[in-house]
Amino acid sequence: MIVAICNVKGGVGKTTLAINVAISRALAGQDVLLVDGDRQGTAEIALSLRSDNKTPVACSKYDDGKILLAQVQHQSRKYDDIIIDSGGRDSSALRAALYVADKLIVPFAPRSFDSWSLADMSSLVDQANIERQRDGKNKLDALVVLNCADSGGKDNEEAAGVVAEFPSLRYIDTPIRRRKAIANAAGNGMGVLEYTPRDIKACDEISALVNCVFNVY
Repeated sequence: MIVAICNVKGGVGKTTLAINVAISRALAGQDVLLVDGDRQGTAEIALSLRSDNKTPVACSKYDDGKILLAQVQHQSRKYDDIIIDSGGRDSSALRAALYVADKLIVPFAPRSFDSWSLADMSSLVDQANIERQRDGKNKLDALVVLNCADSGGKDNEEAAGVVAEFPSLRYIDTPIRRRKAIANAAGNGMGVLEYTPRDIKACDEISALVNCVFNVY
């Protein structure tokens, strides 16, 4: 499966989420390629810190849309799963990811400004679907997940309600809360599922998201 993790707004935890999704699938026995579609190359740098005794996850950097599209289409014959991490802006790489992916994860934080970015993402998904349908491809299954969510209060519930305003987006109730273990793990090129000391709640949240996206029950 090809999964893109995109949002036109930066700072919503796309790369951290992409690393965790990719490593989770690798730990499940899949051959995984993480595609870094951001000029900054943060995902590529993070995985370069990964120790040799960890489950391998391949990573390639393609921040040009045409190259990303061609490479992902080619590499999809080799890998079970390809996870695409795009930069926090509208770019050719992001648009290519929306065209080639089977599913899209749109992470956003429970803050009003982040919620506004859903309108831009909805528009981009609509544009991608026009091209996809023209070429005989299915509509993109665009999933919105709360990332860096608050531990309590009504912010998460209210932010989730915003998604209902955009028919091309679908909210999934698998919030990832702001947890130090997730950030620390990604900073060492690791997923939270393999990080010690083990944070059970963080592991459960990442697992719930991955299971939902990949239809694992």
